[in-house]
Amino acid sequence: MHSPTQFQWDDLQYFLAVAHHGSTLAAGRALGVDQSTVQRRLSALERCIGQSLVQRQATGYRLTAFGHEMLPFAESVESAALAFERQIATLAGETTGVIRMTCPEPIVHRITQTGMIDRFHAKYPALKLQFVMSDKYMDLRQGDADVALRSGDTDDGELVGRKIGESIWAVYASKAYIAQHGQPERIEDLASHALVGFDDTMARHRLSQWLREVAPNAELASRSSSVLGLVYSVKAGLGVGALPMPLGDAEPDLVRMFGPVPELARIWRLLTTPELRRTPRVSAFFDFIVEEIETLRPILTG
Repeated sequence: MHSPTQFQWDDLQYFLAVAHHGSTLAAGRALGVDQSTVQRRLSALERCIGQSLVQRQATGYRLTAFGHEMLPFAESVESAALAFERQIATLAGETTGVIRMTCPEPIVHRITQTGMIDRFHAKYPALKLQFVMSDKYMDLRQGDADVALRSGDTDDGELVGRKIGESIWAVYASKAYIAQHGQPERIEDLASHALVGFDDTMARHRLSQWLREVAPNAELASRSSSVLGLVYSVKAGLGVGALPMPLGDAEPDLVRMFGPVPELARIWRLLTTPELRRTPRVSAFFDFIVEEIETLRPILTG
């Protein structure tokens, strides 16, 4: 009797096909081979392991007790083989598909004005870049996006990425606000002014934490869930607010009063999961960002 280790792994697919379809004819159709091939390979498998897996009956084939016992193990081998094939396709496939990048809405507007997106699609015509716009941190591990252009700290230490630039903030007010309410001379004076900040959904953001430190008793005149909302509120003269310098300096109606504010400075990074970083599509996107870093950095840093 032959040792069970001598059988051919791919013979298991013939056993599985007969078990699932009930006959060698139907199994052959499912596998794209003729009936005699199924019978021959199944018989070869039984000889190698020294046990019968199926019984021939008038209505077709039925698993033996041994066949029933071995079926889940054969299915596990099949599942592992299919997973192996999928991983090969992921790691060795062409640079095709969609890349979903999450970043704050104002960044998207500034990126599109540089022509970067057109250049990316021209270089990789089979790849499409989609934006998932949010000031909140999307969960890359849960598949909310593929890559993140993110400033500040992250609780997810399992992400990998590359530093792009610095996120630098300063304090601004509109000319109309200053004309009506005056201009604070020191950071400590902010407590006596109307302030613009984030709402409770952004309570962990560094701006929210900083405002609680420098003006713990101040009432916010405007609350927003996005940086763009902060910009609109400050431009409208609702109060004094800290803004990213690339956005605040770009507004002719705003006056920079303090800054850069060291407590608000963070690093901009392009992040993804280790698994996605190895895929051709994300690897191509990272390579492109490196090529365009001198274009991207002023958008983020000012």
